[in-house]
Amino acid sequence: MVRPSQRKLMAQTAVANQQVSIHLACGAFRVSETCYRYQPKLADENAEIADWLIKLTTKDSDWGFGMCFDYLRNVKSFGWNHKRVYRIYCALALNLRIKPRRRLKRNKPEPLKEPIRKDQVWSIDFMHDQLSDGRNYRLFNVTDDYRREGLAIAARFSLPSVRVIPVLEQLLEWRRKPIAIRCDNGPEFISHEFVNWAKSKHIRIDYIQPGNPQ
Repeated sequence: MVRPSQRKLMAQTAVANQQVSIHLACGAFRVSETCYRYQPKLADENAEIADWLIKLTTKDSDWGFGMCFDYLRNVKSFGWNHKRVYRIYCALALNLRIKPRRRLKRNKPEPLKEPIRKDQVWSIDFMHDQLSDGRNYRLFNVTDDYRREGLAIAARFSLPSVRVIPVLEQLLEWRRKPIAIRCDNGPEFISHEFVNWAKSKHIRIDYIQPGNPQ
């Protein structure tokens, strides 16, 4: 369905380009001559509001309607009604803009140092799976980075740091103590219990860098 404002514009275009009379154009597009000749009294002021909104949203692309209206009202001291400003804001399709995503700037990850002998660096991490009855369980894996050898796998329904440490203690009974243990920044590996245990064993913890752990 064509709006009256659009029919008025088509009638004005017909009068200007086709050189037909106003009466004939209004009858053809079903627009009253009063509507055809009507000129909004606040057109200049609306144009000023539109200019301000375009200027503010271009300068500060993450500003929404609230920020723009507060600036016009409190900084520039304009007394425009917020409904009127918002109507023009929507007419300019500024409410459909996609807010830019703020991305964190991270340093480029350093390449991982490859071990040159076994039991130099161990990697530890968790895996998750589900039983047939719907219960979730976790797998704690320990791998030797030099040979890509799986040293231990512990399966539990819950594996906090107090249950991770005994697995490593048992592994140290028959394997040489590593220089470093590589892991992510999970809560089990940044806990005080795990950090203090590594310090007591003189084992360095190498946390992987966020972004690209490979």
